[in-house]
Amino acid sequence: MVAAFHVGKAPPALPSIRDDLGAGLRQSGWLLSIINLVTAAAGMAIALTADRLGHRRLILFGTGLCLATSLLGGAVGSPQVLLGLRVLEGLGFITVVVAIPPLVVRLATPADLRLALAAWSTYMPAGAGVMMLISALALLELSWRWVWWIAAAASGAMLLALLLRTTRRHELDPIAATRRPILAEMAEVATSGGPLAIGICFGAYSCCWFAIVGFLPTLQVERLHFTQETAALVTTLVTMVNIGGNLLAGWLLQRRVPRVVIIVAATVSMAVCASAIFIDGVPDLARLVLAGVYSAVIGVVPGCLFTAVPVHAPRPQLIGAATGLLMQVSNFGALIGPPITAALVSAGGWPAAAWMTSIALGIAALAGLFLHWRERRRLWS
Repeated sequence: MVAAFHVGKAPPALPSIRDDLGAGLRQSGWLLSIINLVTAAAGMAIALTADRLGHRRLILFGTGLCLATSLLGGAVGSPQVLLGLRVLEGLGFITVVVAIPPLVVRLATPADLRLALAAWSTYMPAGAGVMMLISALALLELSWRWVWWIAAAASGAMLLALLLRTTRRHELDPIAATRRPILAEMAEVATSGGPLAIGICFGAYSCCWFAIVGFLPTLQVERLHFTQETAALVTTLVTMVNIGGNLLAGWLLQRRVPRVVIIVAATVSMAVCASAIFIDGVPDLARLVLAGVYSAVIGVVPGCLFTAVPVHAPRPQLIGAATGLLMQVSNFGALIGPPITAALVSAGGWPAAAWMTSIALGIAALAGLFLHWRERRRLWS
């Protein structure tokens, strides 16, 4: 969740960054999404590295890198340098995120695994949402630079806590296992239909969710004429209700509701909801209500997908790699979602963004159906 602070700090601060550094709309889109670049390029390789070097070591490294880059980022004077530091923040973020699921799978009992992974999937809306709230309050009196330094302080405190509380926990020590070469294990996971379907579904979800949440403050300021502070608070609430969907997925799966029913029902219904946020003719208050409904309902998708990873990994030793593939495709979606939305809005106004959300959620529904077919095929065999 603290690693996700570095994702959540950007959307509320975007108008302040644009005023201070003179960033354009397209640059703003990359400021939102470029933190996902490293994950989109190398998420699986980083996960396999964590398997070899130790998950705890990678968590410590990633937390320290987030601390350093956020501290430096608050002092820069150009959007280009800030973009470069956001790339390094992305490396810190992903090394933390991909190192955690194998530890959760190792420590949770089989009966609790679905709930444990669904609870863990709340890290993004919870962490990003808390930081959005902190950002919104800080921006009432301070510039965006203080938001960066607050996130750095949180990572510093977390790094200290990790050093004090985890280094002597032997159940977190690396487990010796026979490993094939990294490229061979990457190929084994990437050519397995289940993990690939999980990644595509999550990527389409992320493309749509980050586009809506990332530009929601700008939409409120430019179209609804809200103040920056009010827009930031509303966006925070919209982000945090996503947690309810994450937890609901674990509850439904524990009660044997099929994964495909949850994914398809959520993505198809929310495609209509997401389009209504952007198109003309919808009352302003209704747009905000729809954004909250969208965030809450669509939150069942991550909860379903994270719990599917242990089921579809080619073998137990590759759960980390399968999670890395999920994060890699997910962050590719998060990387391209805001820039595509910015380009569509620049070309055709806010209603043009509805095309992107509809297509992305349609892809997520199709991937969920394919994942169900794979699960049924595995049961029959």
